[in-house]
Amino acid sequence: MMLRVVQWATGSVGTAAINGVLEHPDLELAGCWVHSKAKCGKDVGEIIGVAPLGVTATDSLDEILATDADAVIYAPLLPNPAEVAALLRSGKNVVTPVGWFYPGDKEAGPLREAALAGGVTLHGAGIGPGAATELFPLLLSVMSTGVRSVRAEEFSDLRTYGAPDVLRHVMGFGGTPDAALTGPMQKLLDGGFRQSVRLCVDRLGFAADERVRSAQEVAVATAPIDSPIGVIEAGQVAGRRFHWTATVGDTEVVRITVNWLMGEENLDPPWDFGPAGERYEIDVRGNPDTFVTIKGWQPDSVEAGLTSNPGIVATAAHCVNAIPATCAAAPGIAGFFDLPPITGRAAPDLTR
Repeated sequence: MMLRVVQWATGSVGTAAINGVLEHPDLELAGCWVHSKAKCGKDVGEIIGVAPLGVTATDSLDEILATDADAVIYAPLLPNPAEVAALLRSGKNVVTPVGWFYPGDKEAGPLREAALAGGVTLHGAGIGPGAATELFPLLLSVMSTGVRSVRAEEFSDLRTYGAPDVLRHVMGFGGTPDAALTGPMQKLLDGGFRQSVRLCVDRLGFAADERVRSAQEVAVATAPIDSPIGVIEAGQVAGRRFHWTATVGDTEVVRITVNWLMGEENLDPPWDFGPAGERYEIDVRGNPDTFVTIKGWQPDSVEAGLTSNPGIVATAAHCVNAIPATCAAAPGIAGFFDLPPITGRAAPDLTR
């Protein structure tokens, strides 16, 4: 039986998720919530640039709650727990890339209650956080004994991210270093990445300090840099690094780092991606060590990324592929290790 799916929000991840639902043999699009009044009332096919799909977008939460659907892919820019609770209480499973990968009891309590009331499940998935920063390191750790540390690190060129308002006003690029360092980005990222660190700590059994430490750094342009937000002038922020770590005493046991640069030229400090280029790295230290470099989640060029960013598509795909397992799970909040192993599905033209 086909599972009916609602897409919540049609930004870059939401658009990719809709395309993923259309390709998945076990899913069908049942509804779509949009933030923009300009999109409200339009056929979803028109919104994402394909033929009409027979599904009309709405900005009404009540209409979505009344929609006959099995699951919602909840992908707004910023999460709203009250919206998620309402979706769960309406009997809709929720898969989301914006949080709840490994929530603490205080955060999880109201949503678990809502999920139990609706007889459904909440599952957090994504890419980083939501896959590369906790799921993949933990899966790789099965090949080692005596694990001493894990590291997950992203190296990405943010000129391929076609969301200028987010880059400038949320992420702090193109502004002053002080504005970036005191802006909202660290706090916004902390919620998900600290869950990633805690999950690694708890699954591996490290006797780590309770506090997950976070830190951030900025690099500024030394000369004009072309970017999706326009030219970044000398002295303005053109690179950001964020770190999250857990320690046992003075020993670092889990480290997650994000390196976001507007290219590799004209930066101070002179950060770059190194000879390996853009990538995700996963490093498990034990007996034996495991070191994995993941390529393909970053585009081949800035132009290609602005057309279709593979990291965004991967984020959406993880959510889409998790829907059947989430719908089949016991009601509540399900983490990665509460669900069976999840895989993708064959391309439609290669199936029986």
